[in-house]
Amino acid sequence: MKRIYAFLAFSLLVFSAQAKTNNPFMGKYENQIALNIGQGVNSGFLIPPPTQLVPFYFLHFQYSQPTTFFKLPARQSINIGQTLGFGQKYGWDWDKYTIPMIFFSEDIVLLQGKKWYYSTGMGVGLQAQQNERIGSKLLFQFKIIYGYKINEKVNLEIFMQHFSNANTAIENNSYAFYGLGITYNF
Repeated sequence: MKRIYAFLAFSLLVFSAQAKTNNPFMGKYENQIALNIGQGVNSGFLIPPPTQLVPFYFLHFQYSQPTTFFKLPARQSINIGQTLGFGQKYGWDWDKYTIPMIFFSEDIVLLQGKKWYYSTGMGVGLQAQQNERIGSKLLFQFKIIYGYKINEKVNLEIFMQHFSNANTAIENNSYAFYGLGITYNF
């Protein structure tokens, strides 16, 4: 029986190490930085249709390391972001929502090919101030990503990103963005 447990433990370690070295986000590298830019959408939905584009933008830097999530390749990240609002549209004063934020996230690969991957992710963090759009400083993040590997070190990612307070406050109109990111592995 001890041999079976030892074999299972060894197999799990080998598979985890293999998943980290074959990670679609960063290949054989252990570190990744990314720059992401997003266009705001006025919607309260988790996955909003890009029909009501607003003068609201998102810029964020991300540092990631490879990991696994229930044996699926993943990356864990720390993110520093800034929302940028300009003017009024659809009854919202977007200038009020120019707010810095920090959040931690994990993205998980669901499907992959030789040069592409499809993933989803979740995160939690804080914005510097609450407002009437999101009635708390606490933020929860959901993300859908389609990535393409340009080469071993550089990937392009198209994403949809949603921030809300997950109904922990009365106001929860969310922030939603469609965007483009570029990653560099090292």
